[in-house]
Amino acid sequence: MLAVPITRLTQLLHDVRGCSICTGLPLGPRPLLQGSATSRILIAGQAPGRRTHESGIPFDDMSGKRLRSWLGIDRETFYDAGRIAILPMGFCYPGTGKSGDLPPRKECAPAWRDRLLQAMPGIELTVLIGSYAQRWHLGARCGRSLASTVSDWERFWPDLVPLPHPSPRNVGWLQKNPHVEQELLPALRRQVQVLLR
Repeated sequence: MLAVPITRLTQLLHDVRGCSICTGLPLGPRPLLQGSATSRILIAGQAPGRRTHESGIPFDDMSGKRLRSWLGIDRETFYDAGRIAILPMGFCYPGTGKSGDLPPRKECAPAWRDRLLQAMPGIELTVLIGSYAQRWHLGARCGRSLASTVSDWERFWPDLVPLPHPSPRNVGWLQKNPHVEQELLPALRRQVQVLLR
């Protein structure tokens, strides 16, 4: 079933964790990711926040707690790289701007993303968190806005699922888009349970 040797991915993950191609990072490089040749679900996020940079654990914050709730899984399952891969669009904390964290650095995805995805042949579901991940993975199929892409989620189902960021800052957005909690998330939870059996 596995077309790519696990040793290749192990070396690639080691190389990524030692990456320093981005210059001027406010807290220095600390690539955060996880994955395995047996991972079946991919979490494609934006970039680590300050708290996760400090802990060294992806989604080790309130956003991660909400994301795990959206997926219907516990913390132990979420951090089981044999089942779930976490590859943000930028692996390092990019710093803070006027309205929150800066976008993921542009150097990261072209340097690593395709090779990492090729080394994870077991991925059956990719959860696309936020517009950066959606633009990379969906390309021209993206809607004109995050809201339109997420509203059109059934078009990408069941392989790709676009979601807003699970940040507490997005409570208002979720209230304006009730279909996410009423339709999308229940379907996502069911699919996650099927894949993790």
